[in-house]
Amino acid sequence: MKTDLLKKLGRINTVPAGWKLTTVGKVCKIRNDLRKPLSTEERAKIQGSYPYYGPTGVLDFIDHHLVEGQFALIGEDGDHFLKPEQKAQTLLVNGKFNVNNHAHLIQGTEKCSSEWFFLYFHHRDITHLISRQGASRYKLNKDTLSKLPILVPPLNEQLEIYKLFTTWDNAIEKTEALIAAKEKQFEWLTSNLINRAGYKRTAASGLMTEVSKRNKNSTIERVLSVTNHSGFVLPEEQFERRVASANVSNYKVVEQGQYAYNPSRINVGSIARLDDWENGILSPMYVVFKLDTKKVCSDYFLHWLNSSEARQRIKNSAQGSVRETVSFKDLGAIDIPLPAMDVQKDVTYKLNLAQKEISLLKKTLEQYRSQKRGLMQKLLTGEWQVGSSQYLSEETCQELSKESVA
Repeated sequence: MKTDLLKKLGRINTVPAGWKLTTVGKVCKIRNDLRKPLSTEERAKIQGSYPYYGPTGVLDFIDHHLVEGQFALIGEDGDHFLKPEQKAQTLLVNGKFNVNNHAHLIQGTEKCSSEWFFLYFHHRDITHLISRQGASRYKLNKDTLSKLPILVPPLNEQLEIYKLFTTWDNAIEKTEALIAAKEKQFEWLTSNLINRAGYKRTAASGLMTEVSKRNKNSTIERVLSVTNHSGFVLPEEQFERRVASANVSNYKVVEQGQYAYNPSRINVGSIARLDDWENGILSPMYVVFKLDTKKVCSDYFLHWLNSSEARQRIKNSAQGSVRETVSFKDLGAIDIPLPAMDVQKDVTYKLNLAQKEISLLKKTLEQYRSQKRGLMQKLLTGEWQVGSSQYLSEETCQELSKESVA
């Protein structure tokens, strides 16, 4: 295949000096002879310690293995092809294992290592090169795989680039593990500080007042929704489009510091306080309420709402066999541990401090991920040589983060 055509198909602008633009089939071994399809029923009869892989991860463990060594896996079909930036397109597997018939096995050669194939196609969009099966599935057969364009640096450079990425991966994994540990610790701390024995419990109804202000004359245009993972969000960010009626004059107004929830979604945690905007409007189905801050500290109430005890009690209050709902009256019937205001503020201070630490760790994690994406754009195209990228300054890392977001 001519170089110009390969560039076009691979969306490659230039071939760096010392690198080669070729196809997968010319530099890698496709070892699909090692695949073995096994149904769930068949695997249930041969359970063991050897992993059985599909295109995106381990599906099961069985009592024998057919593959040994290091291989890169790429899916033959699946919906993961639709979101290459968010979902990994390849796996790197080492040891004794098995692979089903929905993933291709790529074995490295003296021209192209399995590590390089794994990196090169890890988040690469190849949907323009493969066939489509329905609205949400793509098919990458062996023949098409062998013809995929791939930029290949010298073998020693491939391995150096892979080592560099493992440094980022290790930092990401350690930060993820630390966040998970801190979140578990925070959950314990919340339970221990708020639900401590001896605190007087008070019905939430004595602390809350429902708000039913409407958006008369449609003066407020910011339509909001409440989710169980991000709190208040703009629907266009959540659903990629504005979700609202043409006439929003009957929508409910929510002010900063007030709470809101959809009665049919609160049982899965969709309740939040408005913090990021001055105000907004919500579908009429929502319940909006404010707190009596002379009786309860708003941050204390919010931490209680997010505690496992509160979530379970709200879930237990859900009514209805088809759509579980929690009315404002139902929510108000739940009692909350309510110590004196100075104790509430002390608890809030400690929990806010722990929560801030988690937020900073999450920010660091996102920076690592952004820097890795930026680094991949530079190194996998040969724009940067590995020798000049082994020791990156803080300024360079920040620039990488900006470029990967842009």
